[in-house]
Amino acid sequence: MAELYSVSPIDNNVATMNEHGEGQGMKMRVLGTAVSAALAGKGGLNDSMITDGRFTRWSNFRCLSLVATAIAGMAICALAMAAVAQNQTEGTKARARHEAPPYWAFAVDPTTGASEAQAKPVGETPIHVAGSAAAFTRTQIGDLYHALDWHPAGHPTMPGIVAHGRKPEVFACGYCHLPNGQGRPENSSLAGLSADYIVEQMGEFKRGLRKSSEPRHKPTATMIAYETKASDEEIQAAAGYFSGLKAKRWIRVVETKTVPKTHVAGWMLVVSDAGETEPIGQRIIETPENLEQTELRNDASGFIAYVPAGSIRKGKALVTTGGAGKTIPCGACHGTELRGMGNVPSIAGRSPSYIVRQLYDMQSGARAGAKTQLMKAPVANSTVGDMVSIAAYAASLQP
Repeated sequence: MAELYSVSPIDNNVATMNEHGEGQGMKMRVLGTAVSAALAGKGGLNDSMITDGRFTRWSNFRCLSLVATAIAGMAICALAMAAVAQNQTEGTKARARHEAPPYWAFAVDPTTGASEAQAKPVGETPIHVAGSAAAFTRTQIGDLYHALDWHPAGHPTMPGIVAHGRKPEVFACGYCHLPNGQGRPENSSLAGLSADYIVEQMGEFKRGLRKSSEPRHKPTATMIAYETKASDEEIQAAAGYFSGLKAKRWIRVVETKTVPKTHVAGWMLVVSDAGETEPIGQRIIETPENLEQTELRNDASGFIAYVPAGSIRKGKALVTTGGAGKTIPCGACHGTELRGMGNVPSIAGRSPSYIVRQLYDMQSGARAGAKTQLMKAPVANSTVGDMVSIAAYAASLQP
């Protein structure tokens, strides 16, 4: 497997390694596997969600091959996790430490202040970005029912629910996840995920099975409060659109010992003052490459993720070997290059902040869907440091 990442020579000196926001250990929560129950649950999909011809472009052969792949993958997962469960002694489980949600993954805006670009557009003046013929006003840029489409030639026509939502109940999917589906650190990348998986996850949001370990995390709260009001037909339309997009390299992963000082604004980390740095500790600092372009929701402007020096190598060991029984090789379910298998999602090249949030939520029980039960054993003994390494490695791969 190719290791596609860059290593930054930002600081070759030994830096003080501290937790930087990692919370105090709390009483461990015993996590069960429930593999059999998860397999019996058929992925938690409602029968009403499974209809013939949901996506007419899929041929019968494609559908049958996906089913076969999914069944095979689930069987491999079940066998692998049963082996891990046997190797994990009760003493090891009792020593597992449940840490507080890392602030840098569950970024929460301060009660005062706002997301800040250096030069914000004013009033109704048309705003332009390089490489685009489109123009939008500040009012449009702040309209949650309007997905800003700076590059319409780069993707198929968006369904109405993606482009405009449905007032007043459902925001435009493309406003947060962007027309190209790449998303931002505070939400998720949807490009290239299977339509069935997206439909399944929306169902879990609706049924209260997918929440956040940090109740103040507004992007998750917004999904629950607004997007769960979308109809089955709207969800299917959005899922079909995002699944048809091709995921691209969107995040530049850089190993380093020191990082720019950052603070939370706009539900993500932004650089505080040019030139000031601090030790990275056991954190991932994911921030816009160009804050102003990110504020303008330009889906041609991506992100940089600073990860601890050596974390990609450590993550590769955990992902590919299971770390001497600490977890299981991720490829058993997510595919050898972590690009997904059947209805199991791709995690290659995805936001490392998002990956850490999901691993943490699965460990804490905030995510409790049927297939999530299959992740209980793999994450049961993971520390936040382990999650950092796994996310760093996964994010460094080609999507």
